[in-house]
Amino acid sequence: MSRFLNVLRSWLVMVSVIAMGNTVQSFRDHSFLSEKLYTGKPEFVNGLQARTFGIWTLLSSIIRCACAIDIQNRTLYHITLWTFVLALGHFLSEAFIYKTAPLTIGVMAPLIVASFSIIGMLVGFQCIPETEEEVGTRQKKRN
Repeated sequence: MSRFLNVLRSWLVMVSVIAMGNTVQSFRDHSFLSEKLYTGKPEFVNGLQARTFGIWTLLSSIIRCACAIDIQNRTLYHITLWTFVLALGHFLSEAFIYKTAPLTIGVMAPLIVASFSIIGMLVGFQCIPETEEEVGTRQKKRN
């Protein structure tokens, strides 16, 4: 396994652990979201929305941790990449379309993490060796 993939695995674990902390915070006190993320329209944040955000964050965390464990699983790798794309899309839309999350440090942090993660995962994808099945399929298409 390449050094880059080992660094990416460590990054995924770190991001996953931080997301688990955000999940706990979302369940403990929904004011966390209105004070740190959705400061543009904090009245939209309620307990139900906070718990939904917490479950979404927990699911993303589990997927990212699973990918860190089995980083050569291409399907899991793609799903993990999509968790970052969805997070980036969510926070960008909340900031620029719905105006519920102005660009504060609480919003910039997940935008930066998602952006760097997407770039890292796209680079890392080049380091994952092809399976024998994929090589065989490609050779059959050439014949």
